[in-house]
Amino acid sequence: MSAARERLLETATRLFYAEGIHTVGIDRIIAEAGIAKATFYRHFKTKDDLVVAYLTREYARQREVLDAVSGSGIDSVTAIFERLGELSCGPGFRGCPFLNAAIEFPDPAHAVRAVVADYRGWFLDLMRERLVAAGHEDPETAAHYLLLVRDGVALSGGVGDAETVQAGVRTALGQISSRVAPGPAPAPATTS
Repeated sequence: MSAARERLLETATRLFYAEGIHTVGIDRIIAEAGIAKATFYRHFKTKDDLVVAYLTREYARQREVLDAVSGSGIDSVTAIFERLGELSCGPGFRGCPFLNAAIEFPDPAHAVRAVVADYRGWFLDLMRERLVAAGHEDPETAAHYLLLVRDGVALSGGVGDAETVQAGVRTALGQISSRVAPGPAPAPATTS
């Protein structure tokens, strides 16, 4: 990646997350990144292309962090949600960049919404895989429940409601843990 493209993405990431995508114009990003307008258009044909690159980069960053959570099964789900709870209550937290983008781009056919859908699908799959490994009795429903809790944690954290974030994480983990079979997870069924 060129230094100019990197500066553009870093600047866009900072501004889009802090202020919102539609409130930040291309001219401001160009000025704060310290590049020429022609350089911007060499790397991104449109602002929407920059937004997709921003979200794609954030998706890769979050995927790397959450895939690296140690443990297996319910221990890893617990570690993920405890980490999400901490981040959501931290300084500068402005909610989930994917949910924020989805609100600003209401057309479900838009390229931005495709990145949002990919991220949410990946998170759902991650939860499902970890719940199956834990021997959860209904990993499909529980994974959807955890995606909903994740969204609520991000929204509550974004408005500075740490008490709700912590209560949501505790309640979700309690609900999920209560439906995990004791002992090792059952072996996956084999097909003939």
